[in-house]
Amino acid sequence: MTREISLNDLMKAHENNDRILVDVRSPGEFEEGSIPGSVNIPVFDNEERAEIGTIYKQVGQEAAKERGLEIFSAKLPQFVKQFKALGGPVSVFCWRGGMRSKTAATTTELMGIDVNRLTGGIRTYRQWVVQSLEAYEFNPELLVLNGYTGSGKTVLLNRLKDEGYPVIDLEKMAGHRGSIFGQIGLEPSNQKKFDSLLITELRKLQNSPYILIEGESRRIGRVHMPDFLHEKKEKAPQLFLDLPAEVRVKNILQDYQPDQTPAQFMEAFEKIERRIHTPISREIRALLTKQHYEEAVKLLLLHYYDPRYEHSISSQDGKHTFITAESMDEAYEKVKQAANSFSYSASRQH
Repeated sequence: MTREISLNDLMKAHENNDRILVDVRSPGEFEEGSIPGSVNIPVFDNEERAEIGTIYKQVGQEAAKERGLEIFSAKLPQFVKQFKALGGPVSVFCWRGGMRSKTAATTTELMGIDVNRLTGGIRTYRQWVVQSLEAYEFNPELLVLNGYTGSGKTVLLNRLKDEGYPVIDLEKMAGHRGSIFGQIGLEPSNQKKFDSLLITELRKLQNSPYILIEGESRRIGRVHMPDFLHEKKEKAPQLFLDLPAEVRVKNILQDYQPDQTPAQFMEAFEKIERRIHTPISREIRALLTKQHYEEAVKLLLLHYYDPRYEHSISSQDGKHTFITAESMDEAYEKVKQAANSFSYSASRQH
C-alpha cells in the first residue's frame, strides 16, 4: 500500500531538504500554480489529460481508465528514469491525491524509489495557503523602497537580497512590474501562484526584524497583496529614490527592451493615451511608431509617470526619507546605508 504524508510533515521535510516534491499533474496545471520548489513530472501531458477527460465525459470512467493506462504504460520507463534522476526521497501529489499520484507512487516504489504521496493533494495545500494568509500575524517591520518610474528599485532590492538582506520581491512573484507596461516580457502570475510564493517567503523571513519591499499598489498586474501587508506597507517608513531622468530612461530601456516587443509597447501606450495632453500623446505615438524609444520614454516620464508619482507620494502615511543619487551605484550604497540603519533600530525594538 502506498505510503502517505500529511501536509504538515511534507512542509517540514521540504524545508529541511529531506524530500523532493514532485507534482505529477499536467504542465498546464503545474504552470497555474504548485507548491514552490516542486518539480513537474507529469503522468499525462496537456493533450493526454484533455483526451482522457473527454473519454470520461462521453464514454465513462472505465474507458477513461483504460486509455489512461495505455498512455502511461508507454511512457513508464522514461517516467521512472526521471524520478531516479532526482537522487533522493520523493513526495508526489496531484490535485486531490487521487489516481495520478497513486499511480506515480505505486510504480516508482516498485522500482525501489523512496516515495510517498501527499494526503488530499495540492487542494489541501491551497486551502492551507488561503487560511494561513487570512490569519497571518506579520511581525517584522517593513522598509519600503519607492521612487520615480525607472529608478531601478527592483534591481537595487535584488542586489541587496544577493548580499543577504531580507527582501521580498513582489513584482517577481506577480510576474508584473506594477505599471501599465508591467507585463511586457513577463509571464503574469495568477492569485494562486502569487499567494503560494508569498506565504513561502513570509515563512522564511518570519524571524527577521524587518523586510525590504518595493512600494507597490494593492493590485500588481492580475494579483493583489493581502490586506495585512498592504496596510502595513502604507504606514511603514518610505525611502524615495530620485535619480536623473537619463538614468531612469536607460533603466527602462534595459528592463523593457521595447525594440524586442514594439507591438506590445504600443498596445500598452494606447491604454493611457487619452490621459495625456493631446499634442504630447500624438508626439509619443509618432516616436513609438518610428521606434525612437528613448525620446518616447522621456516624454512618458515627464508628462505621465512623474506627475502621477508625485501625487501618490503626498498620500503616503509613513515617514519619508528622500535619497538623491546621480547613478545606480550611488543609489545602491545610500539605500544599503539606510537599510543598515533601519535594521539596527528594528532589531532593538524586537
